[in-house]
Amino acid sequence: MRAVRYHEYGGVETLVVEQVPEPHPGPGEIRIRVAAASVNPVDWKVRSGAVRKVLPVDLPAIPGRDAVGVVDAIGTDVPGVRVGDRVFGLGGVTGATAELAVLSAWAPAPCTWSDAEAAGAGLASVTALGGLKALGPLRGRTLLVEGAAGGVGSAAVELAVARGALVIGTASERNHAFLTSLGAVPTTYGPGLAERLAPLAPTGVDLVLDTAASGSLPDLIALVGDPSRVATIADYTNASRLGIHLANAENDPALLAEAAELGQQGHYTPRIDRTYPLEHLAAAHTYAERGHTRGKTVILV
Repeated sequence: MRAVRYHEYGGVETLVVEQVPEPHPGPGEIRIRVAAASVNPVDWKVRSGAVRKVLPVDLPAIPGRDAVGVVDAIGTDVPGVRVGDRVFGLGGVTGATAELAVLSAWAPAPCTWSDAEAAGAGLASVTALGGLKALGPLRGRTLLVEGAAGGVGSAAVELAVARGALVIGTASERNHAFLTSLGAVPTTYGPGLAERLAPLAPTGVDLVLDTAASGSLPDLIALVGDPSRVATIADYTNASRLGIHLANAENDPALLAEAAELGQQGHYTPRIDRTYPLEHLAAAHTYAERGHTRGKTVILV
């Protein structure tokens, strides 16, 4: 099969398209013929070697953690799925940017989602839902999403709005119309945030989800008055020190199914910034690493 691999840690120049052996599903796993896979920050962090101490991989490695496609092989002890089903989901830290990929957590892909949208839903939805669930009930509460225009941030906005929250999202001004389209009230990030929020949330902000890891956690705690009302999916360095819940992405089929149900109902549509063909994965990594995306970057296989 065709896949993109890197044989050594480094920059995007290490990514090459080549023929590689086909993977095979083990117990509790399925294999899909990949239609599209998404690009996530973990991909270039792992590829560069920046996180090799905590997320080591066997080289050569195929980047990509989540994908959508049609099931073409099923491992043992896997009920409820058949060859030919269209599913989206998650595999290991690597392996998705290829013609065939093994998934360990999946859900039926809503017919309302394109392949690009379904590819962008896996990691973003489980990460966003994990962070939101850590904050408790959302209905009738005011939630601030820090870094709301990115892949996880935009998912969190839509998912929180679907649960009845009033959502305020921070982003650069060029992304404010995008946040409005998601159902959020936009504002800019950085110094003076409390003053900008005062007219937007006259009764105050109840909860905060940080997706940016911009160093703002102390200010966000001061904003709501209690670290238990703040969750982060990104600031690994400061979360434990400040007593904030750190939500890690988990290969949880229940969260994928929850996202899919909201998608089928029209309450959640993964937002896609750009798509690239498999052969242009290096360009996709270069673009996504700049950090100015609106939603997800996706590879069409």
